[in-house]
Amino acid sequence: MTHPSILTLDEAILRFGREKRNGRRVVFTNGCFDVLHPGHIRTLEQARSLGDILIVGINSDASVGSLKPGRPLIPENERGEILAALASVDAVVIFDELTPREIVTALLPDVLVKGGDWADNKIIGREEVEAAGGRVVSIPVVPGYSTTEILRKIREGAPSAATDTKASAPASPAKN
Repeated sequence: MTHPSILTLDEAILRFGREKRNGRRVVFTNGCFDVLHPGHIRTLEQARSLGDILIVGINSDASVGSLKPGRPLIPENERGEILAALASVDAVVIFDELTPREIVTALLPDVLVKGGDWADNKIIGREEVEAAGGRVVSIPVVPGYSTTEILRKIREGAPSAATDTKASAPASPAKN
């Protein structure tokens, strides 16, 4: 079963295209979202606060595999379902291309959002959005959260948070 908020590009245009907005501000962001973490959640919440509707483009499995060999770990439909279930996300569009340019050009969001780890001149769709009167916003990366770092810890067998918590928690008193 597919989540009702996972849309094709055509469905997203029918629902959120410029002529369908009725004054609502559409925000668009994109990424792989392979291992969802608090940094992603905070960025999506900030993105959503910039408008009335947040559409998230996610790279398909083939696209992620081309960009990040050995990934994704989570299949595209599952990544889409997880994102679509978030209160801050109104719609998810899965794309096969290496960049979201086709979606950005077709939707022309009012606000295009990327993480602060992207240089302004490297944000795909910047020219199209600004030419249409929209704006581009760079949201600072949340320190301490990175899918790459999470995967490194898993590969190296780093202690789990539960183990770390137990080690630092005071011993409980023994029952008589």
